[in-house]
Amino acid sequence: MDAALPIVSAVSVAARVDGRWLLVKRANAPSKGKYAFPGGRVEAGEMLASAARRELFEETGLKAETLTVLAQLNLGGKDCVYALTVFSAGALSGTLKAGDDAAAAGFHSLQELGALPMSPSTLEV
Repeated sequence: MDAALPIVSAVSVAARVDGRWLLVKRANAPSKGKYAFPGGRVEAGEMLASAARRELFEETGLKAETLTVLAQLNLGGKDCVYALTVFSAGALSGTLKAGDDAAAAGFHSLQELGALPMSPSTLEV
């Protein structure tokens, strides 16, 4: 990673219900067509947990009762480095529906994950 690139804060939410992981299929570049945990950039002045809740709701229609930091990664992008904070979510509520930049949203078993095109950071977490 180029140390001269700007750092952009980003978040994602890893949620598992009944042994199945919540994933969205990205509708836009750079990860278009790949499956990943719901998430995105943190807006100016936004707290990380608030950004994670917002992104989760915008992309899936779901809300998390609790969020706990699970992992922190630095991901090289084309024009920046993403400082990604991954949260683990507990007690989801709402109606699942793909929204915002998600082409699809759903729960997938570990067996299904092996057949899906996934972002490298999702596999790492």
